[in-house]
Amino acid sequence: MPSHLSADRPAAQPPRRGTVDALISQTRRLRGDVDAVRRDAPADPADPEIRWQRALYDLALHQLSDLDDHLAQLRDGPEPPPAPSAPAGLPVAPPPAPRRASLLSRVGSAEWNLLTDEASWSGELYQILGRDPAAPPLTLDELPSLVLDEDRPRLTAMVTDCLIDAKRIDGEFRILLPDGGVRTVHIMGEPVLDDDGGTASMWAVLRDVSELRRSQRAESETRDSLHRQRHVAQTEHRLAVELQEAVLPPWRGSLRLPRQGPARLDLAAHYLPCSTSALIGGDWYDALELPGGESLLSVGDLTGHGVTVTSGMAMLIGALRGMAMAGTEPARLMACLNQLLDATVQPALGSAVCCRYRPATRTLVWAQAGHPAPLLFRDGTGRALTPPDGVLLGATSGAVYGQAEVTLEQGDLLLLHTDGLVPRRGGEAAVQRLLDLAPRFGEARTAQECVRTVVETFGETERADDACVLVARVSS
Repeated sequence: MPSHLSADRPAAQPPRRGTVDALISQTRRLRGDVDAVRRDAPADPADPEIRWQRALYDLALHQLSDLDDHLAQLRDGPEPPPAPSAPAGLPVAPPPAPRRASLLSRVGSAEWNLLTDEASWSGELYQILGRDPAAPPLTLDELPSLVLDEDRPRLTAMVTDCLIDAKRIDGEFRILLPDGGVRTVHIMGEPVLDDDGGTASMWAVLRDVSELRRSQRAESETRDSLHRQRHVAQTEHRLAVELQEAVLPPWRGSLRLPRQGPARLDLAAHYLPCSTSALIGGDWYDALELPGGESLLSVGDLTGHGVTVTSGMAMLIGALRGMAMAGTEPARLMACLNQLLDATVQPALGSAVCCRYRPATRTLVWAQAGHPAPLLFRDGTGRALTPPDGVLLGATSGAVYGQAEVTLEQGDLLLLHTDGLVPRRGGEAAVQRLLDLAPRFGEARTAQECVRTVVETFGETERADDACVLVARVSS
């Protein structure tokens, strides 16, 4: 609409009906397509990404529904204002044909004549503002009485700028409905000038945008929630990585425990992250030189992911090291770790294998808690050691763990791993893949070369969990 209209405006030409009908058809087809995509989309309310996507679908559907209603109203023309009540004794004119309720509460129009102080409202505007159709329309001075206190200055400023400076109106305000509800109204208007350039009246279109704004708020809140959760997840991931790196030995090559004498161990280890998740799990590996030249080797896995699990893993490693330095044997170590998990505030389950190596006799004493048995490679072949009794850590109060011994020989290679490397659901075939590496291990000169072989073989495998591998080679 032009910025300046004479008081005697010519009647607007109606749009070509066929063109508008075509636009309506296109809008409805698009709305149907969006709705179909929305129905087929995942619907997990616990996933913030999915909640945000569905909020966007809802917002798009609201926008397209509004466009459909507006085009229909453009095609059919505005609803006439309500007819005045007939005087007593006279017949009452029949009501107009009912229109879609969605249109009655969507868009209305009004004109306020400044010369006569008269107001003219369309029937839709009564619905939007929650007014009785039999009541007279409100003047510009009376209109702010419907508006919430905090929005009145905004409406007053827009009307004043329009009447005094001939500025167009484009803004929103909220009204209080008779039933106590609140409705958001968008107003677009402009002054109507007389022949002398003065403002004769003000014309405006008012639109109920409550549902649209509700959808936009829901989409914005969901998006903000998603951003916050992503930030929290990134922070937790960084803390978990830092905690893991602070606890696990940061080996980058073959190491010998510093004070070992004959039959010392050549050690190497590696951590393989999960290939399907960025979360840090509770897998660990550890090696510790004990008083008297003995060594403690252990790997384990605490169920779950994130900072809580990583801190639990750090707690177990600390307890394991402390008790081992005090001379606690592997079976008793497992029982103490089980008791520790059973007493924690946040219950958890874990598995572990713990080995104490005595170089003087090349004896390996070990125990396990629901964990894959160590693999022993000798003379080009490999086998899994027969495990002693042991249930998962944290599964049963007062659990008792068995202990086994095996004598190693010079050149023997011991491989400890967590089940993320070769998941147990793969059965013996999965473990056999590791045992099949025996010839390559026999050709390797160091433990680090053996670890590199494992990583090359299993590093690119799709894993649903983290994994650790520790290799100990008996050297001369």
